[in-house]
Amino acid sequence: MNWLEQVLGSEWKITPAGGATGDAYFATKEGQELFLKRNSSPFLAVLSAEGIVPKLVWTKRMENGDVITAQHRLIGRELKPKEMNGQNVAELLHKIHRSKELLDMLRRLGKQPLTPNSIIEDIWQAVAFEGFDIPEITEAIELLVKQLPNVQCNDQVVCHCDVNHNNWLLSEDNQLYLVDWDGAMIADPAIDIGILLYWYIDEADWTEWLLSYGLELDEHLTTRIYWYVLLQALTSFLWYHAKENEKEKQNWVEHIRIILDKIKNR
Repeated sequence: MNWLEQVLGSEWKITPAGGATGDAYFATKEGQELFLKRNSSPFLAVLSAEGIVPKLVWTKRMENGDVITAQHRLIGRELKPKEMNGQNVAELLHKIHRSKELLDMLRRLGKQPLTPNSIIEDIWQAVAFEGFDIPEITEAIELLVKQLPNVQCNDQVVCHCDVNHNNWLLSEDNQLYLVDWDGAMIADPAIDIGILLYWYIDEADWTEWLLSYGLELDEHLTTRIYWYVLLQALTSFLWYHAKENEKEKQNWVEHIRIILDKIKNR
């Protein structure tokens, strides 16, 4: 943490904030509380300006080229799974997906749109390389390929790509934020919408939630939702295979079976 003392000085109390990279910290001094991160994306400044993440206080570049960002530490909590049905979630996701500023910034950072064809190519190669002899995996790949003509979408927006309830933070004054943008992509908004609806909201309530978001649930959107949900389940299976976690692998095989059955019985 020497780099933090260089930036802040020794009078700040610094504690790790957790996370996968180990490059995030909390800093406190005389009632001031900051969330510090090393080498956040330049995207963070636009997210802050749009009110989508807690306010960015300052950015500093170190002599070694590292960039340190400091945000106000949010006093609040993560959303509970049942709260994902809220209108505030639908409205913030719509704001994100319709933000020209976010889209322009990701384009300037060199992000290329994620298309169904390119995703399937990567997944198919990974599955073929591993040589899985699992009927659910084979069926999932075949269905995803078969439905490619039905899931093309010209609407390319900024997608968060990990809309888990743990990434939605509600402040003490009821301001909602969506954090952890490391996986953001330019893609079909159904990537975010599908995962959120499938895992958190009863299908009977999809139409009402989508009205809050600003979309009508039609056949094309429904097909895209299930396509991306199945894709995410397959990706999760591959991730746990790489981690050699047999229990989670089997859990995802079961999820894939359930999703396939839902698609076939629609």
